[in-house]
Amino acid sequence: MSRIESVLQRIAQHKVISIMRGIEQPYALDTIKALADGGIDVVEVTMNTPGALSIIEAAQTLDGIIVGAGTVLDEEMARQAIESGAQFALAPTLDVQMIAYCLTRDILPVPGIFTPTELYTAHKAGAPLIKVFPAASVGPSYVKDLLGPLDGMKLLPVGGVSVENTAAFIKAGSYAVGVGSYLANPALAASGDWKSITARARAFVEAAIS
Repeated sequence: MSRIESVLQRIAQHKVISIMRGIEQPYALDTIKALADGGIDVVEVTMNTPGALSIIEAAQTLDGIIVGAGTVLDEEMARQAIESGAQFALAPTLDVQMIAYCLTRDILPVPGIFTPTELYTAHKAGAPLIKVFPAASVGPSYVKDLLGPLDGMKLLPVGGVSVENTAAFIKAGSYAVGVGSYLANPALAASGDWKSITARARAFVEAAIS
């Protein structure tokens, strides 16, 4: 099994990727552990988080955790993330060179799209999983609409995904969902409230696999 297939399989298990943005470095690993305690073992550290590459590298010491990079805008950012140990690379945008580079390294690229044309372009470029962003502005029905003519593509809605709408996104055909600062919450991390982060993670997993 390739590394890409292995990561896709792990994402499919609990169907939630936690997006870590703005978590201060001293709290990052404990945040990841708290998420894992709640059932989320796939975590994205955004490249615009201070110390992102160091966090990704340090997370390699955690057993059973899949850690990738987010806000990967081009091939060079993908290279830096992969060299630090990132096992996947998400982007809010569509860059076919970034997709191609990740594929040559057997690293899962997850480009961001919003329109059917962008979705098909990402698919033709070889992206196995494609981020729909921002998803909140269109809702779960948009995922269903996209998959009508473009059936079989793996979609990851991100942006405005909540406990309340997670089940609807999955029911509409999403492969998984990406959840931001409500889940990996900087304020909760800074205060050491790991129990709340774990509880929120558990709630999202229950909504996604119910």
